[in-house]
Amino acid sequence: MGEVPISLHLTAETKRELEEHARQLNVSVAEIAERAIASYLEILARERAILKERLADADKGVFVSSEAILEWMERLETDIDSPAPEPDVFLPPRG
Repeated sequence: MGEVPISLHLTAETKRELEEHARQLNVSVAEIAERAIASYLEILARERAILKERLADADKGVFVSSEAILEWMERLETDIDSPAPEPDVFLPPRG
């Protein structure tokens, strides 16, 4: 797959920051921008995959109750590594 040019508008401050990082890393502004866009697209793809998985669980009637979520959030205040709650609400599958 070959490279293709794109054009985008940045604030003056963002452009200055980008140029400074490029100078410090001894790479081109385009290389930093390409890496950043690629990373962003990877994050979006992961988020979409997670959402798709969660929607499949919802279609099966599998949920985590709000009570379990709130208890977990309270535990996180003192134990940041507290595991996420397991599903505890099971409804008949839709369909």
